[in-house]
Amino acid sequence: MRAIMIRESGGPEVLDWTEVPDPVPGPGEVIVTVAATTVNRADVLQRQGLYPPPPGASEILGLECSGTISELGEGVEGWRIGDKVCALLAGGGYAERVAVPAVQLLPVPDGIDPVTAAALPEAACTVWCTAVLRAGLREGEVLLVHGGAGGIGSHAIQVGKALGATVAVTAGSAERLEQCRQLGADILVNHREQDFAAVLREETAGADVILDNMGASYLDRNLDALASGGRLVILGFQGGLAAELDIARLMRKHATITSLALRPQPVEAKGRIVSAVRENLWPLVAEGAVRPVVGRTVPLAEAGEAHRVMEQGSAFGKILLTAE
Repeated sequence: MRAIMIRESGGPEVLDWTEVPDPVPGPGEVIVTVAATTVNRADVLQRQGLYPPPPGASEILGLECSGTISELGEGVEGWRIGDKVCALLAGGGYAERVAVPAVQLLPVPDGIDPVTAAALPEAACTVWCTAVLRAGLREGEVLLVHGGAGGIGSHAIQVGKALGATVAVTAGSAERLEQCRQLGADILVNHREQDFAAVLREETAGADVILDNMGASYLDRNLDALASGGRLVILGFQGGLAAELDIARLMRKHATITSLALRPQPVEAKGRIVSAVRENLWPLVAEGAVRPVVGRTVPLAEAGEAHRVMEQGSAFGKILLTAE
């Protein structure tokens, strides 16, 4: 089969469309013939040599895909050859075929194009696991989403609104904030011009849940922005790895700080998350309350161009890579 391989660590130009061995399904796995995959921040970091795949995972990029089951491994039940699916991956999506643990498969939701469905699994599993399972977001609470224009952010806005939360977002331009508003965001903060913590204190009693992709550079202001009993979930470290934490302030707010890296989780843990998403979030997708947001579509063979778009930050939502 053909796949995108990293020739050496570096810029988008190191991605090559080349022939590699076909995947073989292990026990409990299926082979999916890929219709589409996406570009995630982890793919860019791996290409740069900063985020190696977890032990045992494919060296091929790609943390999610959609496609058709073409082969069943030993012991797989509940799925058939020909089923249209999307899948959460630890790697391997930038290819014509990929081996996937069956517990990480999701049916393509009703009303969603099978190609566009590739934009759902990673964002859906990340947002549901963090905002709901980890942080316990409830109706009537305030959710602050940093990077509201990104793949995770655009999905989190919709999930927050569907659950009855007031959603605040940060983004870097009026145009991107307007796109967030159209998805349902209530409070819009231009992080280039405004202090999000000050805005949250002015307009609310603080954020009950914060989903943060920045890490160190936002830690102090995130603590300022939290409501009493608030929960901060750190999803990324685009703003650095190390910061000083005022523990006394944290304790006075009865606040919680936690983090999540979905990719390194064992298959069993991912299976539980996928199951929760299928039971609770997939009905919201089927009824149209939550939809995949695709800002750019690029052929998989031209993945380098898609990585350039990701690094420029010019796409709203997900960047889709189509295999055909």
